[in-house]
Amino acid sequence: MKAEADSKSRRYDPAETRARVLEAAYFLFGSRGYANTGTADIAAQADVSEGSIFYHFGSKRALLVELGKLHGQKMIAAMQGDDALEDVTFELSINRCFDFCEVNNVWEEVVQDGDCAPARKNLKQNPEAEPFFHAAKEIVVEWTRSHMDAVVAKHGSHGVDTAIASQLIFALVGESMHHYFAPEATPEERARIRTEVVRFCNGAVGHGRPA
Repeated sequence: MKAEADSKSRRYDPAETRARVLEAAYFLFGSRGYANTGTADIAAQADVSEGSIFYHFGSKRALLVELGKLHGQKMIAAMQGDDALEDVTFELSINRCFDFCEVNNVWEEVVQDGDCAPARKNLKQNPEAEPFFHAAKEIVVEWTRSHMDAVVAKHGSHGVDTAIASQLIFALVGESMHHYFAPEATPEERARIRTEVVRFCNGAVGHGRPA
């Protein structure tokens, strides 16, 4: 039956096959959960052969790494929007990050590590989330550092170690996300969380107002 199902799958060029698998896995892991989704489910959703998944990614766990990268890229695209990097204020990027996570918050339940900047304490509760976490973190921290470099250069700030600051901001936003999405959080509390995160990020580059 498996061979028959594979033979009915359409054939795409390698780049398209890879992209289809990633989007299908992103959707299924987000809606069903990692443990409840098999490679056969992903193949059916992507309309590719199951063998092509292993050809392109090697394993289901390796696929999770690529999904972490994809998730980080999607979040970065949301934070930057159509603005030049140096023109993205923290007020814009942080609020866009929270907006993105509100739409994609299903991943909070799937990987137990938050969407924009996962916190390590929940990662320990779900070891399967580790590849996703590290891949997403690497991409998001790299963008955050580039963003801070651009803001610092634009405003002539001095003495800012953006390598360290980007790591700290990542951790700050991750912890804030857990409080923000807590079931008992009120709209007023969520608004205050957004405001405080922006204030701390501005402080990281020496601004008392949005950069």
